[in-house]
Amino acid sequence: MEVKELSGPPPKPTVTLQPSKTQLNSGVIYSGETVTVRCEIHGGEGAQWTYEWKRGQLKTPATSSEYRITVTESDSGEYSCRGRRGSFWTVWSDVITLTVLCKLNISPPKPTVTLQPSWTQTYSGDTVTVRFPTKPTVTLQPSWTQIYSGETVTVRSKPKPELRDDRTAVPVGGSVTLTCSVSPSSSSSGWKYYWYRDWKSYQPVTNGQISVSEGGRYSCRGGRGEPVYYTEDSQPVWIDTTVSNRPVVTLHPNWSEIYRGETITVRCEIHGGDTEWDYEWETNSIRKPPNQNEYRIISASSSNSGNYLCKGRMKSSQHETTEWSDSVTLTVSDNKPRPVLTVSPSWLSPGASVTLNCEVEHPSAGWSFYWYKAVPDLSEKSSSYELLPDGSGTAQDSYIIHGQTHTAGYVCRAGRGDPEYHTDHSQPKLVWSADVHSAASLTVSPDRVQHFTSDSVSLTCEGNFTEWRVRKFSDGRLSDCSRMTGSTCNFNTSKSDTGVYWCESGSGEFSSAVNITVQNDGNVPILVSPVHPVTEGASVSLSCSLRTQKILSNVFFYHNDKLIQNDPRGELKISAVSKSDEGFYKCQYSGRESAQSWMSVKGLILLWFRTHV
Repeated sequence: MEVKELSGPPPKPTVTLQPSKTQLNSGVIYSGETVTVRCEIHGGEGAQWTYEWKRGQLKTPATSSEYRITVTESDSGEYSCRGRRGSFWTVWSDVITLTVLCKLNISPPKPTVTLQPSWTQTYSGDTVTVRFPTKPTVTLQPSWTQIYSGETVTVRSKPKPELRDDRTAVPVGGSVTLTCSVSPSSSSSGWKYYWYRDWKSYQPVTNGQISVSEGGRYSCRGGRGEPVYYTEDSQPVWIDTTVSNRPVVTLHPNWSEIYRGETITVRCEIHGGDTEWDYEWETNSIRKPPNQNEYRIISASSSNSGNYLCKGRMKSSQHETTEWSDSVTLTVSDNKPRPVLTVSPSWLSPGASVTLNCEVEHPSAGWSFYWYKAVPDLSEKSSSYELLPDGSGTAQDSYIIHGQTHTAGYVCRAGRGDPEYHTDHSQPKLVWSADVHSAASLTVSPDRVQHFTSDSVSLTCEGNFTEWRVRKFSDGRLSDCSRMTGSTCNFNTSKSDTGVYWCESGSGEFSSAVNITVQNDGNVPILVSPVHPVTEGASVSLSCSLRTQKILSNVFFYHNDKLIQNDPRGELKISAVSKSDEGFYKCQYSGRESAQSWMSVKGLILLWFRTHV
């Protein structure tokens, strides 16, 4: 027997339809029609073949090269075949597509088309049944490109449901209602809703509402029809179950305004229960990770200013939290405070009491006060501070000194907190006395209170001391004489030299104080009066002078603004000073008045003048 070897590639079968695709309208037939599917192997005629058919991915062995079927919709699909002879297989044929449609037998009267379910709008991927009063039933698939006369179907993109919750706060043991809806929604839309918590299936419901009491991440989607058509997933919502009592942020100490360098503790307090918490802080809209219930600001700076909020998170269930607390505002000032000291009286009679008052910002914020006497330090051209008796850390903002006799300076400062934060020292304040029995004294030459500008004036300190300085207080400022020669301060007067003067020794002694007033208008008279006081019963003479004319006549003299002498004389003489002569004096010449000076009268104690410009 002769065996002939064939050359070339193995034969490739071809699938054909009878009737042909041309007769079948490109492979489209109707349910109930009959078609023959045939597998033809060209070049292999006369061989004994067995065949294998494949529809989609389903393989079916067969002995015949063809089979005849009366089709239903389930016979739609792609068909291919191959042949086998012994152990030899041909390649698979090209596929041929067969589409089976419902046979529409439409004749008058026209049938009424209904949709089941009764949705007027459907979505891409939805399954809809178009139903006639009698068969057939058509199932629409998204890939169809043909639709029949009389049908109305709207196809939309896949919907995304909306998820809402009704919470303002969810207490532990309470619940919150979640609502899932697909727009447009109605009672006849046929949606069921599928819920998920933390990405796991939760429960299906019909009305789209559930009540939840557990914290977590919730989402939903809708589904309807058979097989079920699903929407996209909704945006998720987080449910944090909270405790019923809101935490409170407190400051310890309770100061809302502090200064750079101070120490303060910010605390989150949750009252009630034995629950263990982690704490979350927010400062100036910046979230901080869970931490302890308090933190201590050791040395505050302006960066610590802001609004502080906190909430608690249960350690046993990280989804269960408190609400955010109300905010507490903390302000940190970069400027170190400096208290203001006042003394009363500032001019005193020997032996009188003096009251010191120390005023600091935020007076109710727990300040303690420290009281000092200013002790002159000539080597440093400044003063040191000597703590007064019982003057350390007093709770009162006032301090009384009994029996003050001499001119003296005082300062104060305040402190608060733990560790204690101290303010700067106040500016020194002077209490002036005209008591000439001090261990130090001050003389003025020429011996008068009032002077014209450019007058030469000498202030001399006297006493059993080797070092001196002359100090001046004017317009709220302390200054030293910069023109000292030994114990004498020499200067030509200017308007800025108006002020109170006194001497300070190297041993910390103060002299009595005197006033000096400078008049810069030579056409305005000055009252000539002794710079030091006079004793009760002694005589005193007051006169009036111009820069260019030292002795004037026809002068008017006033005591406490009351005219007391109006005659050609230019001098007011008081032969024996009495208590009734105490008060303000001034003179008037050619319609112009001098400044006035105060004269005080004390029994056997030298009198003194206080000048007011």
